[in-house]
Amino acid sequence: MTTTGDGMARSGRTDTARPGGRGRAAQVAATLAGAVLALAACGSPEAVAPAPETVTVSPTTAPAKGAAPAPVVPPTWPLTGLPGEPAPRPALAVKVENTAVARPQSGLEQADVVWETIVEFDVSRLIAVFHSQVPGEVGPIRSVRPMDPPVTAPLHGLLAFSGGQPGILDLVDASGVQALSHDAGVEGMYRVRGRSAPHNVYGSPETFWGLADAGHQAAPAEQFEFARSLDRAAAVVAGTPATTLAFRLSAASSPSWTWDGTSWLRSEGSTPAVAASGARLAATNVVSITADHPATEFGAQGGAAVPTYVLVGSGDATVASGGKVVQVRWQKDADDQPLRLFLPDGSPARLAPGTTWVELVPAGSGSLTVS
Repeated sequence: MTTTGDGMARSGRTDTARPGGRGRAAQVAATLAGAVLALAACGSPEAVAPAPETVTVSPTTAPAKGAAPAPVVPPTWPLTGLPGEPAPRPALAVKVENTAVARPQSGLEQADVVWETIVEFDVSRLIAVFHSQVPGEVGPIRSVRPMDPPVTAPLHGLLAFSGGQPGILDLVDASGVQALSHDAGVEGMYRVRGRSAPHNVYGSPETFWGLADAGHQAAPAEQFEFARSLDRAAAVVAGTPATTLAFRLSAASSPSWTWDGTSWLRSEGSTPAVAASGARLAATNVVSITADHPATEFGAQGGAAVPTYVLVGSGDATVASGGKVVQVRWQKDADDQPLRLFLPDGSPARLAPGTTWVELVPAGSGSLTVS
């Protein structure tokens, strides 16, 4: 504490306590604070712009795609490849006579497939197979032969015939088909007037189908492979043009087929072949199968041997469709397996949709001439 000149004691306040000194102190403090900030700014690192905000976007996943729908394939008849919903009935094979006294036959124009075979005495006999059409009558019906089981077994259907030798009947029973025999008194088979025996046995396919047992109700499996259309058939795609197919199956049988621009028309020798209805016998496909034709232990009248065909194995074949012919190979793995056709490269030789006649040509003695 100080003493003034008048002797009075004074407090130790500086000039800042005087009137007006407080404002000056605030100004000084502000100046000092600015200086400190300036120094701090000069000594701080260079200002950095804030980092951009990172946004994570999850990838958009398309909904899982389902499997592509299976193409819709219109149903077809298994023995012809023609469009249609197959009837739930078995294949019906009928043994039909083909001698001069038997012609004209009934029902052949409505068969899906016809197999022509040579039996004893060089006679031609037919196996007519029905499924897509129902003829009112079929005949003349004749007896069963040893080559019939391997032809009809893959169909697993009905086989109608007039009768047969006990040993051959055993082959039929072992093949898995249902036998319908006139000699056994089957319904739907009868003799007609106007023809002499044994050329007068006829039958009703509708009645035969009504006799199918529980094990022979199903429609047949496809026997040959069919193209979806004529222009895709093997012969049309890979074959050569032809107008006539002349067969020599035996000394007594020389059928021929002529292309008319739409179908193959059948002739017996030089005589046009017609059905009892007056319809010309025709086919969309004519298939020639060359196979061994040995004699069997079964005998016929006068001691003649009954022949058969060796159809398990493979061999040469010809397919005619659409006015063209192609060489192929046939193969059959077992009696109850269908006979298949293959092109030289191993691919299936597909037939044109429609009816088929199969000519079984005896190897070594039969022939086919294409022109």
